[in-house]
Amino acid sequence: MLFFLLAVAFTVMLYLIMRAYPRYRVDSFHAVVFNYYACVLTGLVLTPDLRVFTEVQWTSEGTVLTMALGAMFVTAFMLIGLTAQKVSVTATSLAGNMSLVIPVLFGLFVFRNNNKDFTALNYLGLVLALVALALGAIQRSPKGSDTANTAGAGQAAKQALWVFPVLTFFASGTNNTLINFLSSKYYPSGQITVFMIVACFGAMVIGTSILVYRIIAHGHRLHLRSVLGGLLLGVPNFLSLYFLLLALAAFGNSAAYVFPIYNILTMLVSALAAWALYKERLNTLNKWGLVLAVVAIVLISYQELNL
Repeated sequence: MLFFLLAVAFTVMLYLIMRAYPRYRVDSFHAVVFNYYACVLTGLVLTPDLRVFTEVQWTSEGTVLTMALGAMFVTAFMLIGLTAQKVSVTATSLAGNMSLVIPVLFGLFVFRNNNKDFTALNYLGLVLALVALALGAIQRSPKGSDTANTAGAGQAAKQALWVFPVLTFFASGTNNTLINFLSSKYYPSGQITVFMIVACFGAMVIGTSILVYRIIAHGHRLHLRSVLGGLLLGVPNFLSLYFLLLALAAFGNSAAYVFPIYNILTMLVSALAAWALYKERLNTLNKWGLVLAVVAIVLISYQELNL
């Protein structure tokens, strides 16, 4: 249970750190790049025997595809940061956790590797997950504007923010689908940490290449605060997945049992922490979205939860 709670805590910490970036003028992209340096270092520290990397075939199809996955890592993390900063921590958590719908659908209809028969309640849960995402993305209209034009422009800008949770949903879901596919196809069960480090190394290389190009071609300036913000982010980033994998092992690798509870707790703790630290307020639709999200996850995995 300790691993389980640590996985939730470090996941929530991710959202809260990225939510704080604007306050400290941290460049999100620069921080995301250096976040993967910290991820790789954290993974190496937690690897009991580094000689395992001598067995990695760096030019093999599996390794190349895993490193290429790094591009998706960078994209998804950028969207997570933008959603946390421009919408809310709760919307970010909701989009990330509801994205489990995508790997579930791919498992059912593309990979056909589901280990249970889906019932009407399971499918209802998938539909409710999408409804919950939509409700969680809706923002309040601005009040008290000086002029009608300003109010109209502010309202349009506010309503347009729904695109960030939706993009985060699709990016996170695609990410998780590719992680499931590549890790199961190319890596034995005992090399999941190796897979994580190789993928993060790919993200580090790809992100650094883009950053260097921006600095040279567009004159971007790299600030120490952005580097430190990224290194600070990388530790909970890696540890969130690391402890989640340990929690899975502790519960007999029952992903259908662990992930629903993990997702529910992450959403609820994220909402509570965002309220306590950043005074984030949820409108009525957001609250219904959070409730529906919990219901959706329960319906998707009610068999494994013995309900």
